[in-house]
Amino acid sequence: MPIIKSAKKKLRQDEKRTKINLISKKKAKEAIKEFKKKPTQTSFTRLSSILDTLSKKKIFHMNKSSRLKSRLSKLLTKAPQKSKEVKKVKKTKKTSL
Repeated sequence: MPIIKSAKKKLRQDEKRTKINLISKKKAKEAIKEFKKKPTQTSFTRLSSILDTLSKKKIFHMNKSSRLKSRLSKLLTKAPQKSKEVKKVKKTKKTSL
């Protein structure tokens, strides 16, 4: 345990920052799980934003954020896209009366 007043303050700051960092990392993990469960463009945008914020705050290294976004964006492109099916009109033979 620190004895000097400034060391005690530093310890308090470190504990507070550690809690905040853990909460932020947990948010990122939850966003990744949500995206893997259902890969959509909106969930990827949210995830990307969270990862960028974490790298900006230096909780994650910039390369780690980029690597995660790259790997997860591949899942987004692999996800089956709903194609618009064109209904074919059946042509009936015209008969004379």
